[in-house]
Amino acid sequence: MTRPDEAGAVRPGEELDAARLAAWLTHALPAASAEIEISQFHHGHSNLTYLVRAGETEYVLRRPPAGNVVKTAHDMGREFRMLEALAPVFAEAPRPLCFCDDAQVLGTPFYLMERRAGIVLRRELPAGLDLTPALADRVSASLVDTLVRLHGVDPLAAGLGSVGRPEGYVARQVRGWSERCTAAATEQIPEMDSVAGWLAERAPAECGAAVIHNDFKFDNLLLDPADPARVVAVLDWEMATVGCPLMDLGTALAMWIEARDPKELLAAAIGPTHHPGMWSRQRLAEAYAERSGRSVDGIAFHYTFGLFKVAVIVQQIYARYRRGLTRDPRFAGLDRMVVVLARQAARAAELGTLRSV
Repeated sequence: MTRPDEAGAVRPGEELDAARLAAWLTHALPAASAEIEISQFHHGHSNLTYLVRAGETEYVLRRPPAGNVVKTAHDMGREFRMLEALAPVFAEAPRPLCFCDDAQVLGTPFYLMERRAGIVLRRELPAGLDLTPALADRVSASLVDTLVRLHGVDPLAAGLGSVGRPEGYVARQVRGWSERCTAAATEQIPEMDSVAGWLAERAPAECGAAVIHNDFKFDNLLLDPADPARVVAVLDWEMATVGCPLMDLGTALAMWIEARDPKELLAAAIGPTHHPGMWSRQRLAEAYAERSGRSVDGIAFHYTFGLFKVAVIVQQIYARYRRGLTRDPRFAGLDRMVVVLARQAARAAELGTLRSV
């Protein structure tokens, strides 16, 4: 039998002050018990996520990581407001409950949201889950359907009309992530420089404005243990905004590693997208086009950008580790993953396709 995603012991250096949190919580959520237990979800690489048990009720707490040096990242208030707007109109968005920007409580802004139980598909499958080719086919379709539904949300009707700047989004993203790449560099990676230049020269016109997640992957989806092809929640809305939906699709494709990809890329896979029955990137893109009504001509650009962006994100995390701003041992080898992603981005730019060969 599959098990819901579980929390464990809090990592050293990432503890929360339980007494201060409990005192604040009884005012923010009067129904909450004054006796709380705190554990931590360990798989994320960015914002820190905790399970807070207050009596019989469970909450999820999100806070920024230690040592953040990216000025616009990890805005807890923004993430809270995105969920506040989306929860009533997008069923897979967890309901946010309360936000705190009083540094005297935990030393940093944070928020709590409802806990939704489910399973997460990662490289190592949940215990007891038989990911048959038939199930993999259904799961692939469900991922596309969920992304299409998100992109179908009317930003204005959801109260998100002032979020983001859709006009000029693509060019601005290319420029911004190229600047972040330079700021986070710890060594020279020629492919990153060449891909940044390629993207700057080929930025396409906008494809419309939609609510986009910007980190849409199996690692951020909670699936129903009784039917893993049903998405019960989309998590980690840190980078969500209103912008070009094909940029969101491109990032999702960048995280989708196929069985025929280079061995070095397969070794870096964080999910089971290479298992038999899983769709190819090309089929995902075609299904998205069919179900959304949007053209995916030129999607190779968005895929290349997605790989570049993910590489920069990984480099930023590694840079925090190298600079001693975090002690998480998982980050020690992330520099190798940056190189792997950069090489795949360079291949995609050269071939102009979603395929590796």
